[in-house]
Amino acid sequence: MLWQCIKMAWKAIVSNRMRAFLTMLGIIVGVLALVVLVSLVTSAGDAVTEQVEGLGTDMLRITIENDGGRPVRLDELAAFAEHEDIGAVAPLNQFRGVARHEDESGRASVSGTTPSYYQISGLVLTGGRFLQTADIDNATHVAVIAEHAAEELFGTTYVVGATLNLDGRPFQIVGVVEDQESLTNLLMPGYTIYIPFTTASRMSPMAGASVITMLASASDGDMNLAESAMHELLLTRFRRDEDAFSIFNQSLMAEAMDEITSMLANLLGGVAAISLLVGGIGIMNIMLVSVTERTKEIGVRKAIGAGRWSIMLQFLIEALVICLIGCFIGVLVSWGILQVVSVIVGDLMNFYLSPGIVSVAVFFSVFIGLVFGLYPANQAAKKRPIDALRWAG
Repeated sequence: MLWQCIKMAWKAIVSNRMRAFLTMLGIIVGVLALVVLVSLVTSAGDAVTEQVEGLGTDMLRITIENDGGRPVRLDELAAFAEHEDIGAVAPLNQFRGVARHEDESGRASVSGTTPSYYQISGLVLTGGRFLQTADIDNATHVAVIAEHAAEELFGTTYVVGATLNLDGRPFQIVGVVEDQESLTNLLMPGYTIYIPFTTASRMSPMAGASVITMLASASDGDMNLAESAMHELLLTRFRRDEDAFSIFNQSLMAEAMDEITSMLANLLGGVAAISLLVGGIGIMNIMLVSVTERTKEIGVRKAIGAGRWSIMLQFLIEALVICLIGCFIGVLVSWGILQVVSVIVGDLMNFYLSPGIVSVAVFFSVFIGLVFGLYPANQAAKKRPIDALRWAG
């Protein structure tokens, strides 16, 4: 009986193609709005979260606001790193400079740091080595550069041993690291170069100033314990002065981005769901018209023994089929739109069709078909055979 009802529903839809298409248009638009909006928000949120994680979600960023004339020394940082809840500590002195090699030059983002930074930031060497303790102790003029900087300045990434001119001073390149896709690179575009912290302190405009940035990672992955430990160590160091420093736990940024993305996706999903409800009203109206037009057919079926449930099932299935076809078309068009948007934005962001939101769209479509098809189906099932057969429409 179920298969027969499906065949009858399909026959009714095919016999009125234009009306069926206009009926499912509301579902198509609703699914399109739901899938595209939520997918755009989800994809953009994932891209931003990935960029945030590129900064490192397992690190603390500590900024010394006022050292009271007593700058934090490297041996103090080493003592901080010996705490059981802190895995590593590295200073970071960043400034802008000009990198030059022969006729090629450009703005550079220079980071003065120590060997611990390699562990904390998750850098990957593609050649040579990173900064060593001897480089820090002797304030040597050595540099580690990113692949992009090597390609632009030298035309190759095989540059270990070559000499780079940085702000008029020669630096020997001792290592090359992979480019990091992070928000830092977006905010501070240019060639990425790492030099010894002691060397940077002599070159940076901030040399001798009271503001430096330190990075600290957790020894066991618990950033809350690391934050508490670092907070207490710094309070002791700055004589309980809470305003002397600030600590930013970068893992909280990724969590906040996830929450914002989920909130926006739910909000836009709810707005788009209203379009589906409007489409459901359109389906109910057309199904009522269909029931009226097919009153005599209903009377014949009842006269030859079709029961109330059989009549209801026929019209419910017809409403469901219309909704599911509309859902399929809406998802297909949504996929096409997302592909076009991905091509337009290029490598900046990858928009994708989430299986989860497709499942939600299918569920909503089935729900709309059942809810808004129930009343017309019930109206059809209530008709008395004698009255239906007499109907002259």
